[in-house]
Amino acid sequence: MKKEIFVAKIGKSIGLKGHLKLHISSDFPEQFKKGSTFITNKNILLSIKEFNKTQQSVLFDNYDDINQSKILINQELYVDAQNTKDNCTLNKDQFFWFDIANCIVVENNMILGKVKEVHRYPLNDYLEITTNIDLLDKNLPKTFLIPYVMNDYILQVDIKNKHITTNNCLDILYNS
Repeated sequence: MKKEIFVAKIGKSIGLKGHLKLHISSDFPEQFKKGSTFITNKNILLSIKEFNKTQQSVLFDNYDDINQSKILINQELYVDAQNTKDNCTLNKDQFFWFDIANCIVVENNMILGKVKEVHRYPLNDYLEITTNIDLLDKNLPKTFLIPYVMNDYILQVDIKNKHITTNNCLDILYNS
């Protein structure tokens, strides 16, 4: 398994049977279920034996007591993109950030740039755009942020063709 997407950090031990606190950083807690596998930042492959959603605690296979499980404290859990797609359900107009990355952003048939990264803020997610080289000649910033708000700024997302159609984002670029 390749480690690609950070989904959680393992916290302190809970009790004597190897349970650990899990600090989830994913929008999809349903991927933490019995039999799910993850890889840590120290390249340890872990499989979930038990997950308590209420307490957000986890017990991994082969880590059945406190002494064994303590070596996992503070490690980060990662999952690969395909595993995420297989285990997570998206609603309409929802996309995985790793699918949105590298999409071309277009407004009125003008390429504004390419999605570099997705930033998570309390009220909205924002797309960090690397400005198209043609627009840099107009002394515009190298990067700018677009709020991920459907219909106001984002009109259409086509993951298959890596294309995002926007509205009012050229104004954001000029005012950045």
